[in-house]
Amino acid sequence: MDEVERKAELGESPKLWPGPGQGLVVPGYRRDHEAVDPPHDWPDYRGTILRHPKRPLVPIPNTLSDVTGPALGEDRVGEADFDLTAGFAGEPQGQRLVVHGRVLDGNGRPVRDTLVEVWQANAAGRYWHKVDTHPAPLDPNFTGVGRCMTDSEGRYRFVTVRPGAYPWGNHYNAWRPAHIHFSLFGRAFAQRLVTQMYFPDDPMFPYDPIFNAVRDHQDRKRLICEFDFDATTPEWALGYRFDIVLRGREQTPFEEAH
Repeated sequence: MDEVERKAELGESPKLWPGPGQGLVVPGYRRDHEAVDPPHDWPDYRGTILRHPKRPLVPIPNTLSDVTGPALGEDRVGEADFDLTAGFAGEPQGQRLVVHGRVLDGNGRPVRDTLVEVWQANAAGRYWHKVDTHPAPLDPNFTGVGRCMTDSEGRYRFVTVRPGAYPWGNHYNAWRPAHIHFSLFGRAFAQRLVTQMYFPDDPMFPYDPIFNAVRDHQDRKRLICEFDFDATTPEWALGYRFDIVLRGREQTPFEEAH
């Protein structure tokens, strides 16, 4: 990243390199819009009762490791890891989807060569995990996990199936809307993001406290993908687009605020 890009990313005119007789000055990122991410304590989401901090948070100044990119080892990502439907003896159950989009920074520039990971329930609404006791069937041809690296324009692409809704016991008759979990590292640890992608017009939106923990309607819309006819493959898969913004005023809301 050149100096112009660095200044724009940080929203200030940082002095990263020491002058005569000075130590290294580490800049901080622009302050995020505090109202975007869910509060630590959200009474409707019962799990936050025991999880949220009981004392005020202590701000920690950025260090050099916070504003430099993590070494992820992109050579560990296989060529077929983006396709959650491949590598099994048969075809998974459910409607096949192509989910794609771009990863952008707070100034609208592409975040290149960064790791994007996803995990989700199968078409029946069950995760391939031992703690999931929902009596929906497991799919032997679908484990629900995938990963890829963004390209030079910040683009990513996954092939998967539409996940099913599932009960989760938070309150009476509680069901989670269909969703896919996303994990991103960005180009620096300060851009770390774990979030959820939802599908348009889900009837469970008004009843889901996790979705509604993002309090502003416009912010919640950033969690909903868009149907993309151009990405739809004839007789094979429907296409959806989900762009992700790391930090800044247009950031994609976090799953849990840090």
